[in-house]
Formats: sequence, C-alpha cells, structure tokens
Amino acid sequence: GMRHLRGLGDAGVTHLHLLPTFDFATIPERRADQRRPDCDLAALPPDSPRQQECVAAVADTDGYNWGYDPLHYTVPEGGYAVDPAGAARTTEFRRMVAGVNGAGLRVVLDVVYNHTSAAGADPKSVLDQIVPGYYHRLLDDGTVANSTCCANTAPEHAMMGKLVVDSMVTWARHYKVDGFRFDLMGHHPKANILAVRAALDKLTLARDGVDGRSILLYGEGWNFGEVADDARFVQATQANLAGTGIGTFNDRLRDAVRGGGPFDPNPRQQGFASGLFTDPNGDPVNGTEAQQRARLLHAHDQIKVGLTGNLRGYRFTDSAGRSVTGGQVDYNGAPAGYTAAPGEAVTYVDAHDNEILYDALAYKLPQDTPAADRARMQVLALGTVVMGQGAGFVTTGTELLRSKSLDRNSYNSGDWFNQIRWDCRQGNGFGVGLPPAADNRDKWPYAQPLLADPALVPDCAAVELTRARYAELLRIRRSSPVFGLSTAAQVQQRVVFPLSGPQETPGVLTMTVDGRGLDRQWRSVTVVFNATPQAATQRVTGLRGADVSLHPVLRESADPVLRTASFDRGTGTFTVPARSVAVFVQR
Repeated sequence: GMRHLRGLGDAGVTHLHLLPTFDFATIPERRADQRRPDCDLAALPPDSPRQQECVAAVADTDGYNWGYDPLHYTVPEGGYAVDPAGAARTTEFRRMVAGVNGAGLRVVLDVVYNHTSAAGADPKSVLDQIVPGYYHRLLDDGTVANSTCCANTAPEHAMMGKLVVDSMVTWARHYKVDGFRFDLMGHHPKANILAVRAALDKLTLARDGVDGRSILLYGEGWNFGEVADDARFVQATQANLAGTGIGTFNDRLRDAVRGGGPFDPNPRQQGFASGLFTDPNGDPVNGTEAQQRARLLHAHDQIKVGLTGNLRGYRFTDSAGRSVTGGQVDYNGAPAGYTAAPGEAVTYVDAHDNEILYDALAYKLPQDTPAADRARMQVLALGTVVMGQGAGFVTTGTELLRSKSLDRNSYNSGDWFNQIRWDCRQGNGFGVGLPPAADNRDKWPYAQPLLADPALVPDCAAVELTRARYAELLRIRRSSPVFGLSTAAQVQQRVVFPLSGPQETPGVLTMTVDGRGLDRQWRSVTVVFNATPQAATQRVTGLRGADVSLHPVLRESADPVLRTASFDRGTGTFTVPARSVAVFVQR
C-alpha cells in the first residue's frame, strides 16, 4: 500500500484523504474481540448471495466500518492502532501523519461533526451527558432530528459551534494534518465553517508549528433535511459557499460523465464515459437514439462547466450554439455552475459513497466491452477529473480498476467487499458475490448476470494499463501551470472549447488552454476527450500552421494505441484514437 501511495505521490497526487479516523462507536478496538466471517468466501460462486450473508452475520462485530458514527471527536480511533490503550493511539496517529508526509503526501481527515452515534440516555451518547438536549437539533415535537442518518448535532448553537472549531484546531496544531473534509457540510451553518477557516488561518509555523492558511477545507454541500433551503440558518451548501474559497463536491460533472445519478432504480443509464448514444447498451431506460444524442450533448455542456472549475459566471458557447454562463446550464433544475473561483470545486467521478467507477461502468457499458476498452473508458472518466480546473478527487484503487462487486454502500460490508487487491492476479474485487442485501437487493437482477460473467474480471494487462495511464495524466497535469488557474478571470481568459456549437461531434470534447505568459514551455495545451468507439478527428482552424505535437509524456504512452494520436499542421486537425484522452502542446 505505501509503495503504491509513494508512486501516486511521485506522479502528482498531493493529498491522501482518510475516511474517519477519530474515535467512532462501531467496531471492537482490540483485534482479539473482532469476529471474521465463518465461511470459505473465496470458494463460493461469483454471483452467490452467500458471501453477503456471511459478511452480514459479523458486520457489527468485525473490524470494518467507515466510521461515520462519532464517539469522541478529538481522539484517534483505537481500532486502527496497534495498541489502542491509553496514549499509544495518539503517538501512533502522529507517526502515521509524519510517515505519509514523508512519502510525499499531505493528510486530509474526514470529519463528521453533523451528527453523533447516539443521543439521550444511550451509553454512547457523549454530548447529552454534558448538557442534555443542547448539542442536538430538535424538531418541533421535541425529538432529535436524524436526517443525516443519526442524531443530528446543532452547530448553530454557540457551544456546539465552538466544539467544532476547537476540535479542528486541535487536529491541525497537535496532529499536523493538512486538510479537512466535512461530511454533510450543508447541515452546518455557513458561519460555523467560516469560523473554522478563520481559526485555522491564525495558526502559524512560528507559534503553532503549522501554517494554517495552507490547510484545505472542503465538504459535501448538499441541501436537504430539516435545514434545507436555509430554513434555520444560512447553510454551508454549494451555492452559499461561492466566494469563500471553501470547496464542495461537484456532482454535476460526476453524473454527466458516468450517466444517470446515484439513486437511479435502473443503474444502466449511460453517460459521456459509459457509451451514451455512441455505444448504446440496449437498455430502454436510455430512450430513443434522438433522446440519447440530445442528452449526450447536454452532458457535454455540463462537463465543460466542470472542466472550468464549475464557475457560475464562465461564459462559453454551448452545444446548441448559444452563448451561456455556467450558471445557465441546467442540472436537474439547478444551475450546473455555482462556484466563484475554480478552487471551490472538488471534481470527482467516484468516491466511497455509491458505486465505485469500475462498477458504475460495469452496469452501464455494453456487457461485451473488452477489458482493454473498459480500462480506456475508466481512464477517460478519470481524465475529466485530472485535466480540469479546481481540485480533483479520486478514490484509492480506482486507478487499479478496483471493484466492490457492485456494492453501492459498502460502509459496513467488511474487508471482503472493500479491500484493494494489490496483486492483479487475484482479480479486482468484481465477482466476489452479490453485494449486501440491505442496500443492493433491488439491483440484484441487474447485478447477477454481470457478476456471473468471468469476462468482466479484468486481466493484469488491463489493470496495469489503467494504472500507467492514470499516472501519465497526473504527470501531464503537473507539467504545466495551465491546469491550476486560480481565478475565474484567468479561466475565462485562457480556457476555450473551440468546437462548441451545433456541429460538435457527440462523444468528443476539445479544450484548449492558453499558456502564454504562464507556461514557459508551451504556448497552449489542447486536450481531446474521445469517448466514442471510433477514432475521432477535430479540426481547430485557429491552430492551422501551428507547431503542435503530442505531449512528451504520451509519446511513450503505456497504451500503444494512444501513441498514434496526431496533429495535421496543414489543416489544424487532431486525430485521436477511440476511447482515449490525448493531450497536445503548442510551442
């Protein structure tokens, strides 16, 4: 694992985001107290329900849980420690942070101040033992709100808000962590998150041993529950945080790239990177050919907004030829663009929640898609994250085609469904049984024939191709400052989609970023995303006669097909092979 993380850091990954590592309530901390499934899981059929039954039997007493059920907010979780007793876990945690830093990565903690594991007289209700009924948000009937899944806290109350600020300052000052990701940040007041930012900004190297201004803050800016639409306070939601410099997850690009949404009853809805219109899977859920084409072109516009950092004010030509801003592009009735600066967008195509990318594509791509092409589509999807403005977020193992056997909510599914299989000869986790019934039973009719198909378990060549191509994308991003523009004005000035309009090719996106005065090597960088199963040509007349060539990293690409990508200087035409992301540079 550490060898792999060092490799990612060497290629260009900057931060390692850890799921909750504060003291949480759900797992026995001592190894001797943790149970294991009492089955030969590896011997069971790939589409069997037995694996999930065996895992579920010990799910609440094994050593695995994501940890979104806080017990003590400002103490490390003992279940991750070699020795959970006393202060040993604190020492181990600090050594862990230092070790990850030594491997070239910074550490981000996932924090869950929006709820507790219990309330009232429950033995694990810590805050109610201090001031009963104060630290939690109550509904009109006096019961504790639980829209977050558990007992919702009330950071709008002065001392709960102070607890959040003080706890985070402690993690920064005494554990030297480099960032925080807020779970369900929209359940916090915006003022509370800004108070955290202000407190961290006051930390200095000279006095505190940490530069607080360099600490990242981002989170889930979702808008729901009893606080929705600013019902109780101004929330820390996507739109409300514009202009603060605090990041929120960009679900707009995610859905356009993958297709559909995370809660679709039919998981076979296709998107840009899963073959919508260009490689249909035959499921009626995708509509007629004309409907698919129209949806794909709208996805183009959502992805363009995502590639600019989801800026609400970025003006461009959409796929219909109209001049629009990011805020005028529709996303399920809401604006696609909502940020005021590119750094406020955290762009992703998968996370620990919902199906991991390989599994989403397994549902959506035609079932007979070869392993090498699945790898290429995986890299294409990741390319929309790596090649865009703002922060990119990728789930560990996605660069290895990691699967959770189609589990959409693996928080308590044990190591069997969640593990990263470092040895590709052991598969990638696909086909290790039907995913747990509690959150997946309704998808079993779609999952069973896929899990039973051995062709959907990628070979080592496909896994290695994905790993190597992802590293190439990271090295390309790191090679030029044009992928890290800091202001909306810079993005508007430098990022263009030269072929946008009624004639753009469905399934192909071309983006050019002006590097003049910023990049000492190249005058401009052009990225072509070809999601179609055929080679694509893109004629950019403004580059006719220019000195343009394939990026140096790609001239020796791990994918020999990609090395054939070319530029015709006489006509200004790019030729890009099927299912690939090609990057060209102009001198």
